[in-house]
Amino acid sequence: MIDERTEELASLYALDLLEGAELAAFEASLAQDAGLRALVHELRETASALSLAAPATVPPDWLKSRLFVSLAEKSRTEDRRVTPFAPPAWIPWAIAAGLALTSAWLTQLYFTQKSESIAQHEQAALAQMEIQSVQNQLEIQHILASRQLADLQEQIKTNSDLSRLEIAKLVSLLGNSPQARAVAVWDQATQQGVLTVEKLPALAADKDYQLWVIDPKYPDPVSGGVFTVDAHTGTARLAFHPGQLIATAAKFAVSCERKGGRPKPEGPIVLLSE
Repeated sequence: MIDERTEELASLYALDLLEGAELAAFEASLAQDAGLRALVHELRETASALSLAAPATVPPDWLKSRLFVSLAEKSRTEDRRVTPFAPPAWIPWAIAAGLALTSAWLTQLYFTQKSESIAQHEQAALAQMEIQSVQNQLEIQHILASRQLADLQEQIKTNSDLSRLEIAKLVSLLGNSPQARAVAVWDQATQQGVLTVEKLPALAADKDYQLWVIDPKYPDPVSGGVFTVDAHTGTARLAFHPGQLIATAAKFAVSCERKGGRPKPEGPIVLLSE
């Protein structure tokens, strides 16, 4: 693990800014640490790429004019001697400052790219976890649906022969709750059945859901009873025994009615068997 101080020294070393004891100590560490050598190599390549990518700079006209004037003045001196050009004292400091800024920028660029790489790996891991979670939920729903149907059959098998059971699936007619569904298990011989409901919205206190058995023998559907659903899960289970003899249970329906139910459907149908 390369600490922050070592990374700073690596940046300075890549730009040939280390001297004396620091240079010797760093090169000793460099010889023993392959990870550190890889970091120095990466920083040097980045510095080289930046130097090649820098645009060419044209000196301003005023600087050229000032240089020519200065040369002309020196040529008019009495001894006519050529004085070696001495750069201003601020130039080395400016170069050092520029190199320091470049080093800092390279270090920041390295850590930024490193952070982005870590963030991408974390996002990929989270996406994989979400996919696995959805798969697990689908598997759980499948298991629960199978168990629920088995429970319904268990409830009425003591009074009936399973071969006589009719199983009808009711689908949602609600635009705001298309996922709502129900299963009705009906025993024609004993005239009884069980309805189980899932994901049906809870009603106001003055409303009830009412089950209907549709038999072509009667002009109106036959009531199978009223029920409410769990406000949190939208589930309900109703064991029903219609008040009239059912010759053919052609379809099952669930409507939304006033509290206590009605003799025949008045409210909207929310579930209907296929």
